[in-house]
Amino acid sequence: MTALSNAQAALIAQLRQICGLANVLTHEDTIADLSPWEQDWRKRVHGRALAVVRPGDTAQVAAVVKACAATGTSIVPQGGNTGLVVGGVPDGSGTQIVLSMTRMNAVRAVDPANLTITVEAGCVLQNLQAAAENAGFLFPLSLGAEGSCTIGGNLGTNAGGTQVVRYGNTRELCLGLEVVTAQGEVWHGLSGLRKDNTGYDLRNLMIGSEGTLGIITAATMKLYPQPAAQLTAWAAVPSMESAVQLLGLAHQRLGPGLTGFEVMGQFALSLVDKHYPQLRVPLWKDTPWCVLLENSDSESESHARNQFETLLESAMDSGCVTDAVVAETLTQAKGLWHIRESITLAQATEGLNIKHDISIPVSRIPAFVAETDALLAREVPGVRMVDFGHLGDGNLHYNVQAPEGVDGKAFLRGNEDKVNTLVFDQVKRFGGSISAEHGVGEQKVNKLPLYKDPTALAMMRAVKKALDPQNLLNPGRVLPLP
Repeated sequence: MTALSNAQAALIAQLRQICGLANVLTHEDTIADLSPWEQDWRKRVHGRALAVVRPGDTAQVAAVVKACAATGTSIVPQGGNTGLVVGGVPDGSGTQIVLSMTRMNAVRAVDPANLTITVEAGCVLQNLQAAAENAGFLFPLSLGAEGSCTIGGNLGTNAGGTQVVRYGNTRELCLGLEVVTAQGEVWHGLSGLRKDNTGYDLRNLMIGSEGTLGIITAATMKLYPQPAAQLTAWAAVPSMESAVQLLGLAHQRLGPGLTGFEVMGQFALSLVDKHYPQLRVPLWKDTPWCVLLENSDSESESHARNQFETLLESAMDSGCVTDAVVAETLTQAKGLWHIRESITLAQATEGLNIKHDISIPVSRIPAFVAETDALLAREVPGVRMVDFGHLGDGNLHYNVQAPEGVDGKAFLRGNEDKVNTLVFDQVKRFGGSISAEHGVGEQKVNKLPLYKDPTALAMMRAVKKALDPQNLLNPGRVLPLP
């Protein structure tokens, strides 16, 4: 174990004065296990922090940042640590501060007339949803990790989820931010205004910046009226082209009531059936693709059900749906969504895999999948494709599982870079993005210059240099280290 330098010891002492002894954890003088903060969610990277600091309010965050800026100590902001691109854990140097925001978890205010809720960055998404519901409203952001991810992390990565087709990404749900700058100053931007045309949109600059431009400490988010009814259907479709055709019909027949549209490949569902047989996956054995649709209606359940039945009848008449079931109860609907959310856990149980979070124009997804599947099968024989995702907004989780019987670690060592290059080249060819909702983090930071417009990258570097000239905030994420 490397001894702390005098400067590091002095910094830790100062941080304890700011946040309290119990809220600054180190390897040297605590029996606490720091691995929950040092290891990424997929357990592929394990860094080493100088300290884990847990501030209790915005003033403490500002004071911590000022202390770190004075000593040139870099800071890694962290929420629930559920990210998938290694964007919220320290490197292995033992010199970085992990700034855990989980103590800052309060709901500060609900404004029913303005349809807004103001929460601190460490508020768990599920708790935000519950607070909105208790106030009689809907907060629509919904993710598989909603029981542990935080709204600060959701904003930092501009998370998407299952209802983007109706409500948009986290960016579209945010009206204001409170942010601590790289110099330790506080930007008080929690206005909740829907119109504010007074210069550069700093809010949207911070959202999706992954903690590299400022530290989000609180946010004012939009609320919506609770729907009168919310119905879920599960449909078998004979091809990806048919899934896109069904999406078009759903837009026509359901309009803004279409809140979710997920596509799931047969192999992805077979993994759920294999590892979680108690979930009873419907219709998957006799079709290459299944679609999960959600219709939220402002009138009544009978109106929503009539809309759904009319849609599915039309889809079956046209041949784009071969079979379908509509959930009869809320419990059944939750069960269908639980199947969809279990794909990620099922493929993790099956073994290590190569994950891709990509977006393609919806009209080009069938051709992309067909061509890229064939290309991977030819270049890496035996690979198994775990295709699923948010077809309604063009976002696929296009994951590649090792061939049957092949060790996952060995498969990744020998093929990950090759597979990534092949997939990303195809994404670029089809006019897509190599990161749809997970962010860039450390995992894709060296790939970004290959697939991002050079002028856009130059502008991003200029913004980073202007707002964080010391490169102290989450260095080496989003943009490569200088």
